[in-house]
Amino acid sequence: MTIPAGAGALDYFPCRYGASRAVFRGPERDLSRPYVALLGGSATFGKYVATPFADLVEQALGQPVANLGAQNAGPDFYLADRATLDIAARARVAVVQVTGADTLSNPFYTVHARRNDRFLAASPALRDLYPEVDLADIHFTRHLLQVLYRTDPQRFQTVRQALQVTWLARTRQLLAHLPPRRVLLWLADSALPDADLGPGPLFVDHALLDALRPAIADLVMVDAVATVDDRTCPETEVAQAASLPGASVHAAIAAALAPVVSGMI
Repeated sequence: MTIPAGAGALDYFPCRYGASRAVFRGPERDLSRPYVALLGGSATFGKYVATPFADLVEQALGQPVANLGAQNAGPDFYLADRATLDIAARARVAVVQVTGADTLSNPFYTVHARRNDRFLAASPALRDLYPEVDLADIHFTRHLLQVLYRTDPQRFQTVRQALQVTWLARTRQLLAHLPPRRVLLWLADSALPDADLGPGPLFVDHALLDALRPAIADLVMVDAVATVDDRTCPETEVAQAASLPGASVHAAIAAALAPVVSGMI
């Protein structure tokens, strides 16, 4: 995976940890001493933000925080990368950002192993459920789900339920690889719901979070509605940047997360 840069882009100081082939945001942290690990998608990575919440939490704790967030990553990203899981497992505390149920391979479609928002292929089950839908020009999971919903909202409920069941199972599987002190971080963007599919993280509701309570030490919830504040991005990516948390949201996340992690270490 590459982290592109261009005119007006931030330097994310890309780095690798251990034997993992994945590229993470740096500078690389010293993991020879106790550290905290953060896992998640683009918000955890801190795209377009000069000082992501990982850095702010590190400042508050006074010990290394390994930002293992990756752009558009979900549980499948980590479950396919044993080396990164091993790094997260050795952390004193692991924090996992809740990502949407759309970014997982499931009974109806498969996603890219590293860019989990990419739709790769439909299963026979999906083709049987929606035989009239032409999938040839669909490349992203969100686009796929929008097309399916608009074609038939009733049949779509079967897809939604399958994604929720898959999300719960895969998240439990990910958590089982992490240290006992593990925290779920839910960045609720419910004020900006998808017109067809609902609020994000997509299809993750309170019932699913409650089902994970026995597997976690704590749950931190932050209102992460995107605001027009400090972001650094090329002019061609302004619209994409607007959909991600800005500097003030990252500060709010760190303020909520740091005391919880500090209490565990």
